[in-house]
Amino acid sequence: MITLKSRREIELMRDSGQLVAQAHQLVQSMIAPGVTTGEIDAAVEHLFQQNDATPLFKGYPGKVPFPAVTCMSVNEHVVHGIPSNRKLQEGDIVSVDTGCRLNGWCGDAAWSYPVGKVDALKQKLLRVGEEALGVAIREIGRCEIWQDVARSMQAGVKKAGFSMVEEFVGHGIGQEMHEDPQVPNYVNSSTKRDNFALERGLVLAIEPMVNAGTKKVRVLADHWTVETKDGEPSVHFEHTVALTADGPDVLTEGVGQSVGR
Repeated sequence: MITLKSRREIELMRDSGQLVAQAHQLVQSMIAPGVTTGEIDAAVEHLFQQNDATPLFKGYPGKVPFPAVTCMSVNEHVVHGIPSNRKLQEGDIVSVDTGCRLNGWCGDAAWSYPVGKVDALKQKLLRVGEEALGVAIREIGRCEIWQDVARSMQAGVKKAGFSMVEEFVGHGIGQEMHEDPQVPNYVNSSTKRDNFALERGLVLAIEPMVNAGTKKVRVLADHWTVETKDGEPSVHFEHTVALTADGPDVLTEGVGQSVGR
């Protein structure tokens, strides 16, 4: 059942969303060749502890509980990468996803960052992935049903020669990280059941995952890390967005912006 949020509840969600944005700004300030994904994860965990926020990812149930507060997915890893002693290298792209609960309400956001200078393919992939999220945020203020938004996202990705991941989708968010509805980033015969009206009070975690090659993915032996089947790079962009009387309101505003801007 979809739960619509009041203006007061949306403002409470903005508090958690802005802490998630702070986490991303911290991440962005740390990303450099030689830094490990584990070091970045530890810094985000400390930030959440300092603000009495509960990380949403650490301990998340699966075949094994997720062991970290961030997902750190490098190059061909799509989502759910586990932070480790892996050192980032010049030319990598790293997709960072994190979320927290603050005063009972959740925020969730992901962004893909270049490590130093990246090649032309990765530059284009980063641009197209970010644009897909931007299209969604713009179109939810114009469309009446979600499927029309997803169709626009998918069209832009396809036109660029890339593919949208279909194994994973966005989600409603509120007092829990994952609430109804499911929010697919694509349209096919199976998404009809996931269609829903775009109405005031809806809060969504919109998160397109775009692959340079095939849309097909697989889960690695750690039970969490998802990678592209062809080994081509992938990007992941996500904002928590409320639909209000004034249009779309990005509660995680600040994620992906240059540090200090």
